[in-house]
Order: sequence, then structure tokens, then C-alpha cells
Amino acid sequence: MSNSKKIQTLIQSRVSLAPMAGITDYVLRSLIRRYSKSCLLTTEMISSEFLAQVKGGDIVERDENHSPISYQISGHKPHLMKSAAEYLSPMADMIDINMGCPVNKVVKGQDGCALMRNPSLAADLVRAVKDGTDKPVSVKFRLGYTFDELNFVEFGQKMQEAGAEFITIHGRTRSQFYSGTADWKSIRKLKENIDVPVFANGDVTSIDSAIECLDQSGADGVAIGRGVLGNPTLLYRIEHYLQTGEKLPEPTLEEKIALLKWHLDEEIKLRGEKVGMKFFRKFYPYYIAGIKNAAKIRSILVMEENYDNIFKTLNLLLPL
Repeated sequence: MSNSKKIQTLIQSRVSLAPMAGITDYVLRSLIRRYSKSCLLTTEMISSEFLAQVKGGDIVERDENHSPISYQISGHKPHLMKSAAEYLSPMADMIDINMGCPVNKVVKGQDGCALMRNPSLAADLVRAVKDGTDKPVSVKFRLGYTFDELNFVEFGQKMQEAGAEFITIHGRTRSQFYSGTADWKSIRKLKENIDVPVFANGDVTSIDSAIECLDQSGADGVAIGRGVLGNPTLLYRIEHYLQTGEKLPEPTLEEKIALLKWHLDEEIKLRGEKVGMKFFRKFYPYYIAGIKNAAKIRSILVMEENYDNIFKTLNLLLPL
């Protein structure tokens, strides 16, 4: 089967989970998959330098039902990127190359969005990854490094020429990080100038924003990152609307607390109680956002080190 045919098989949904470091781990991917059976899942970013030294670990763990799943890798050395692709291919349905991460330590190492300033090297990385896998290869990048360097159309064309078969584009520059507003309209320029599927990323946090993003961008689908935090049913609800025209309601408070508890328990199973509870602290603000006295409750939860006390605090949030 050609990779273009494989892409058609993989992209059964117009919604994907965007990669987020320290967030889109095995547990969150499993939670998303409880609802959406066909969205494309993506792992958190995996350093090719790391894989050259340490094989395996929970960062690459997956379940059978996680397919379709894309493993995202980062780096700037073609031989290491090829090696990473070779190692991950048996687990992956697609290999994604990160060319959009704006974090200082990543771009200073010439990885992530720094590659948008070096399109020739970026193209070499695509070719190297393709040499290391028979799975489709995708690229995720931004509009440019700064507003004065909006090279996303030319960059996307170069990635396609190098062999990329799928593209996700975040509608911000590197200099914006996550501030301001994602420019969905500009994404249309990329879509109109390349032939591979394009998913738009940035600021999709609801069914309505997904509709607006697709309308403005002309993209084939949406990739959602921060919007799933505390809201793991979002991908399924958007997917359901795009398929049926029906807007399913947001989870109730009781449902959100139940999801929180499941998520916490699974992180503890994966990491152990002490590490799992500390790791989970980053998720509390999102799950309890909008609840009365949310800030006070969050301050209690993030300091609590006793599992039973966490559940007692959560149960106080539920209606009698």
C-alpha cells in the first residue's frame, strides 16, 4: 500500500490530538481513546538524542487500541532522526517531525521551530526519517519564526517535496509562543499551495471554535492540544458534530470529577503513588476551572500528598 493510501486509512477523523510535552502521555491518550475511536493520537515529543541513549520507557508505551497513533520526534541530526524512526516504526502508524516547538532550550539546540530558519536541513531530516521508516511521515510547524519571517507556505512546499505526506500547522509564530490569537486565515494559504492533508492547530477549545477554524483555514481537520486539558471528551464531541451535525453537551461537574479521578488513578498506576500524584498537579486547574472557589480548591489539591484526602476534597465539590 502506498503511503498516500495509508494516510487516507489513518485519517478517518477530522480531529487529532496535538502533541504536548509532559501532557499527552500514555494515560491521556488512553483517556481520549475512551471516547474517540478514530481520531489520530500523537505522543508527546520524543528527542532523537534521548532515544539514541535510552530505548523504551513509558514515553513510547501504547495500547493496541491507540491506533491510529503518530509518534513525534525532534532533533536536527539526520542520522539520529533516521535511527529514531527505525526504532519507533514497529509501534507507530505515522512518524511526525517537530518543527514548531517554541521553547528556548529546544530552539537553542537547533530543534523545533529553529528548523524553520534552516529549510534545507529540515528537508534533509524529512528524507532521513523516510529512509528509516515505511510509515507515513508528517511535519508540524508554525507560521514562521517571527512576523518578519512568515515562510510557512514555502516551508510547507519544501517539506512536501522532501516527502512529507501530512502537515499540522500552528497558527502562530515562534516569537508568539502561545500568546495572542492563532491566525487561522493564513493557514488557508498553505492549504491552497500544497497537495497533502493539512490540519490546523491553535485555539480550538470548543465545537464552535473548531467550526470557525475549519471555515477560516480551509484545513482538512483540526489538531487540538491545550483544549483537551480538563476536557478529554472534546475531540469526540467535535468529531461527532462534524459527522452528524449534533452538538453533544459539555460534561457535567459530576462527569468531570469522575474523569479527573480516573485520570489521577491511571497516572498513579503508571508512575507510582508519590510520583503520580505530583505529576498530576498540573491537571487540577483545568478540571476544576469554573467551579466556585476554584482557586482555593486548587491550592489545597496541589499541596495535598495524601491520596484519600484528595478524594475527600474532590467529593466536597459534588452536589449533595
